[in-house]
Amino acid sequence: MKKIPVVALIGPTAVGKTAMSLDLARAIHAEIISVDSRQVYRYMDVGTDKISADIRREIPHHLIDVADPDQVYTASDFVVQASDCIRRICSRGFVPLFVGGTPFYYQALFSSLLSIDVPSDEQLRSSLMALETDTLYARLKAADPESAARLHPNDKFRVSRALEICLLSGRKASELYASQTKKETPYDVLYIGLYKPREILVAGIEKRVRQQFASGYPEEVQWLLSRGYSPDLPSMQGFGYRELVQYLQGKMTFEEAVEGDVIATRQFAKRQMTWFKKFQPAVWFDLSQGTPAEIARYLLEAAQNHLGGQR
Repeated sequence: MKKIPVVALIGPTAVGKTAMSLDLARAIHAEIISVDSRQVYRYMDVGTDKISADIRREIPHHLIDVADPDQVYTASDFVVQASDCIRRICSRGFVPLFVGGTPFYYQALFSSLLSIDVPSDEQLRSSLMALETDTLYARLKAADPESAARLHPNDKFRVSRALEICLLSGRKASELYASQTKKETPYDVLYIGLYKPREILVAGIEKRVRQQFASGYPEEVQWLLSRGYSPDLPSMQGFGYRELVQYLQGKMTFEEAVEGDVIATRQFAKRQMTWFKKFQPAVWFDLSQGTPAEIARYLLEAAQNHLGGQR
């Protein structure tokens, strides 16, 4: 079976993937498929750094604004929709370019991690969701440390789902996924990784968070709450959103919300790199070692080599 060549631009949050992806998309005649578990939600724009409408008219971006904040969007949903995007993009003669920082989405699509049948029980899940966040996470950490390390403690939906699998199957969710027989993927993916030295990345994260907070982020969260979207929804548990909910409820100061977002984002970036370092085949570029034009030329060369000189 001849595999479909695709390119994926990976790296930690705030490293500069979006800016580099636009020049690359133009150069290889690509359309972009977003791999971001936050940008799938409508109305959550400032806090997820969505690309502008003008750019999206120039370069089509897929899998942005495909779910409401009160919907649960899963990796399975991503696999189905991304596969359809690849088919349609290729049929129009363009290259699928994946851009984003959600490692599990990449693994689900390109490593067929969702091929096993895992047990479920809605009643059990509801009882788990009713537990305090700290209690729920502590139970998962005791039952399945590997899954707990992958998930954020405040992500009640995914934490409860992992614990639900453990309780129903008698096995760790991480073991079930690791032991499955992987299907042959129809895609030939090249991961192009971007990174920066830690001190530069950390400074960039703080700068971006402060820009968001000064550019309508609190107002965005206030609007979501006013429309009845619960703070307990998975979509509202992301870093920044949960801190702003606390601020708007009078439970922390504005500066505490900013600092909380910065710390959580730094921790997330560290987890991303832990996962991305395992991705193969991959070529990595340090964005501090060259001008934007030089880095763009290196990315283009890597992409063209993978695509077989088609572009």
